[in-house]
Amino acid sequence: QVQLVESGGGLVQAGGSLRLSCAASGSIFSIATMAWYRQAPGKQRELVAGITRGGSTNYANSVKGRFTISRDNAKVYLQMNSLKPEDTAVYYCNANGWDSYSNSGYDRWGQGTQVTVSS
Repeated sequence: QVQLVESGGGLVQAGGSLRLSCAASGSIFSIATMAWYRQAPGKQRELVAGITRGGSTNYANSVKGRFTISRDNAKVYLQMNSLKPEDTAVYYCNANGWDSYSNSGYDRWGQGTQVTVSS
């Protein structure tokens, strides 16, 4: 069983930077991909950035050139630069993988961390 804990959120002015961290524990070798999602008030949860075990990445168009996702063993990071008020949201870490014991796929979510960007 995989558990995820996010950290690094906070309040920052427009144009500033934050670095989010997600620490995975448990059956970490069952993880195939990890990603960051966010949910702003009144909006649906959306994919921000994802990374595969092999290091391939993808980003939402709204954050390309500003955000960078990276992975180091059991931790995934989201470096956020040139932040905008529109980036204000709760950010969630996600892990997708395969549980060989139950022979089924899974999604795991962290508790979320608040990012607030002031104008």
